Amino acid sequence: MPVTSAGILLHRPGADGPEVLLVHPGGPYWAKKDEGAWSIPKGECEPGEDPRLRALVEFAEETGTALDPSTELRELGTVKLKSGKLVVGFAAAGDLDADAITSNTFELEWPPRSGRRQAFPEVDRAAWFGLEEARRRINPAQAALLERLAEG
Repeated sequence: MPVTSAGILLHRPGADGPEVLLVHPGGPYWAKKDEGAWSIPKGECEPGEDPRLRALVEFAEETGTALDPSTELRELGTVKLKSGKLVVGFAAAGDLDADAITSNTFELEWPPRSGRRQAFPEVDRAAWFGLEEARRRINPAQAALLERLAEG
């Protein structure tokens, strides 16, 4: 069975149409990547876990902002990443200060083969994008989630 992640595409009205919150992965491998590297805040589900609950947990862990558990989450369906991982996306209306996010961290041996472990944030930044810009920034496999949000 493929690995499944769940995440939330937070959206708000903008001056030129809807804006969406995307996050940029932290760590040295992603430091110089931009277009095609951004994502919705998401994380891996345990077998049998409710994807809605996992999406809420991951959103809080990766942004430092907990959404109210009663927040309406509209399912946007599932997309498949190049790795074979499945991502279940949910849309939620809301707002937050993208410049004020705080993310959980992970450890990695860095530099490679150095024997030293270093902590990095799972998400190093977040930003609000109009749908056109978001299409350029988001991981291409997740772009379908933007289209589904736009379709209503």
